[in-house]
Amino acid sequence: MSKRALISKLEESQLKKDVTPFRVGDTVRVHIRIIEGQKERTQIFTGTVISRNGGGVAETFTVHRIAYGEGMQRVFPLNSPRISKIEVIKEGDVRRAKLYYLIGTSGKASKVKGKVGRSKRVVAPTKAIEENTEATASAPATEA
Repeated sequence: MSKRALISKLEESQLKKDVTPFRVGDTVRVHIRIIEGQKERTQIFTGTVISRNGGGVAETFTVHRIAYGEGMQRVFPLNSPRISKIEVIKEGDVRRAKLYYLIGTSGKASKVKGKVGRSKRVVAPTKAIEENTEATASAPATEA
């Protein structure tokens, strides 16, 4: 086995399996585990995703928020064990891959348009739905 194959196999084993799908422009709530001494607590960072970079184990995303009149960005590694979960609060409707123009704005200028009248993204159909469709397809049709 080559070095490249070994590295890709190792990286594949370290990828998170339960990553919530989100895009640039979405408003997310990132739950971060913080260790202070022997205590561990969860801190929530809420903001707009302004960029996603990289791929595989090294993939990161940047979240921008305005708190107490000051704008701040924070870069999170997507596959970090410190991130316990990512919640999508609101889906954004944007046309760009990077939203760096939001930095330095405030008020209405810093808002991202939301998707109106669209349902949430479906990741994959559940087994119950698949079994139900198979059962109806195999059942004989009876007419009354």
